[in-house]
Amino acid sequence: MIVRLPFSKKVQQFFPLKALCAFLLLLLCAPLAVYADEDAGKFVLVIDAGHGGHDPGAVGTFAKEKTINLNVALAFGRLVENNCSDVKVIYTRKTDVFLPLQRRADIANQNKADLFISIHTNSVKDNKTAQGAETYTLGMARAQVNLEVAKRENGVITYEAGYKETYQGFDPKKVESYIIFELMQDRYMQQSVELARFIQRQYRNHAHRNDKGVHQAGFLVLRNVSMPSVLTELGFISTPHEEQFLSSEEGVRQMAQSLYNAFVKYRQQHGGSSAARTIPSEKVAPAPAAKNQPAPVDDGKQPADKGGKQSAEKPAEAKKSASRKAEPEKRESALDPAKPVFHVQICTADRQYAESDARFKGLKPIRFYREKVLYKYIYGATQDYNEARRLQRTAAEFFPDCFIIALQGKERIDLQKARELNRK
Repeated sequence: MIVRLPFSKKVQQFFPLKALCAFLLLLLCAPLAVYADEDAGKFVLVIDAGHGGHDPGAVGTFAKEKTINLNVALAFGRLVENNCSDVKVIYTRKTDVFLPLQRRADIANQNKADLFISIHTNSVKDNKTAQGAETYTLGMARAQVNLEVAKRENGVITYEAGYKETYQGFDPKKVESYIIFELMQDRYMQQSVELARFIQRQYRNHAHRNDKGVHQAGFLVLRNVSMPSVLTELGFISTPHEEQFLSSEEGVRQMAQSLYNAFVKYRQQHGGSSAARTIPSEKVAPAPAAKNQPAPVDDGKQPADKGGKQSAEKPAEAKKSASRKAEPEKRESALDPAKPVFHVQICTADRQYAESDARFKGLKPIRFYREKVLYKYIYGATQDYNEARRLQRTAAEFFPDCFIIALQGKERIDLQKARELNRK
């Protein structure tokens, strides 16, 4: 049913219906113009989650690269949106859809982006021990391993109809196709390398991942953007424990925070807002070089120093140190099982270690609680918060970033709530 407004003839004479419609349309559109202006002058960051849709990327035993990439991209973007009011975040994709490489570059160029970060996950055929994160800038893939990574990532164009015409005869499998990258002069190279170094530093110091360094390679998605840009490989989906880590909530959180911290550092370096702050990291126990290496065995001997000699701690100091480290063991029998218990969290790792492992520097007792695939190691146990602080000072000699947590049974609870419960 159409409802006709009872316009009088006088009104229609002075304000024709067509003019009224145009006026109302202008009013409706006006707020849109205001909202669009809110982004004027903002730094534009484009976050590109590699692969998607019918292109899964690299595939592990249970996970797909496209999913890992998207999870980290969205988590990274949310951190920027929530903490950097002077930055506009644009995603090339926010869902599981396929996008041609050229379209990803077009999104960045059309939005006049200031920075482009493409997120990927690595894979090595017939290798279950490769581990670590690395970041690439545009350039010639001089090393064979870099060339193989570029070939794999550029191979996505074969999913596109007419890709030879779109990319001017570029064949991702042929070495000669990459010669063009040797000839290209990238005016954004310095900023791109700088960002890549920030990212790698955060992977190493914040997420405690194996740092595989900054490299150059011929990635088509980087070639076609007109701003500083990097392509980062989060880890190896072909390695079981890396696949598990990157697929976990904790892994996504740590990698996203690493990218966020690197972005904040880059912005601060280039005169951006200093209001945003980086996210501090948790202390993590170093993992062996490869998963199939045996964990250290406690044979009762003191660990050797770098020169291969036994540690030469003086007997009196060693006795005092051992006594101090082992003190908490004597008091645990008096704990009330109905009340929360305070512990000192000293480190996090992706595997289980024995209490006697040299990583724990002789602190006892050492236990762990699990969150997803991660083991979080804790020292001491007390229901007296002041005693927990004393334990923290002891642990801080070896683990400066340690902190107090509270567990009720096997569940971690809010520290303030635990203190209130124990006071009752």
